[in-house]
Amino acid sequence: MGETHSLEDRFQAFVEAENKVEPKHWMPDGYRKTLVRQISQHAHSEVVGMLPEANWISRAPSLRAKLILLAKVQDEAGHGLYLYSAAETLGTSRDQMIDDLLSGKAKYSSIFNYPTLTWADMGAIGWLVDGAAIANQVMLCRTSYGPYSRAMVRICKEESFHQRQGYEIMMTLAKGTKEQKAMAQDALNRWWWPSIMMFGPSDDNSPNSAQSMKWRIKRKSNDELRQEFIDKTVAQAEFIGLTLPDPDLKWNAETGHYDFGEIDWTEFFEVIAGNGPCNAERLAARQKAHDEGAWVRDAATAYAVKQAARKPNPSTQTHAA
Repeated sequence: MGETHSLEDRFQAFVEAENKVEPKHWMPDGYRKTLVRQISQHAHSEVVGMLPEANWISRAPSLRAKLILLAKVQDEAGHGLYLYSAAETLGTSRDQMIDDLLSGKAKYSSIFNYPTLTWADMGAIGWLVDGAAIANQVMLCRTSYGPYSRAMVRICKEESFHQRQGYEIMMTLAKGTKEQKAMAQDALNRWWWPSIMMFGPSDDNSPNSAQSMKWRIKRKSNDELRQEFIDKTVAQAEFIGLTLPDPDLKWNAETGHYDFGEIDWTEFFEVIAGNGPCNAERLAARQKAHDEGAWVRDAATAYAVKQAARKPNPSTQTHAA
């Protein structure tokens, strides 16, 4: 028992000194489990997040828009692969993580359980959803686990492009016809509250945050990140002439931040529990893709076995003197 405490104390000192934990290092079981949960959930969110956007590739209003959206969806697939690979270094197989997703055991971001009704939703997702993701993920570039930290550097660079692309869509619509501006405002109205829910439950109702911050997995609390996102987004909305759908939103000179209205936590926890507008649809789509891709996985496995059988065994080879 004393030795375990000693290892945990040394580990804590190690991360507090801003060192990176690598797969070969000793780590507490709780640290490993927390990372597997967080990284796999992040990976699942990237993969499931492709679904509401891919639905609009063929309906984008121009060739340029199609190419940009297609590139974005491809980026998200790559992000999922980076993150699954990072999680695998902790000893959990990708197959297990995907099984947990398909069975409903593992979670993904609640935001992807809302429908995309118009082209303006592609703008709102890029501006708000990716903007919220960046607020969460920039701090993860400094997370204590090395493979996760390094994956996040590239992911954040690409997410920044996605956020700008979404904001450009909203700006174009807001400066367009009366109908186009109304469509942009409608998308903002529908995506605003789900976006600020992305930061997770409030700090006093977030059981994992304190320990994650102690281990330097997280660097800021849910409420801190949510406040930073709101403060930045108010000015962005004003610049393009749109209104954030919160009558209680107002500047507080004493705190130096915007006060905002009460979040509907009942809705948040309902979506997390699987009762959102598109939960069943999203999982059904992932299950269908998984089933239809079985032949590809089988072919790749058979090819790997065949190649391994052809590879000469060094222990049986003889060499001329």
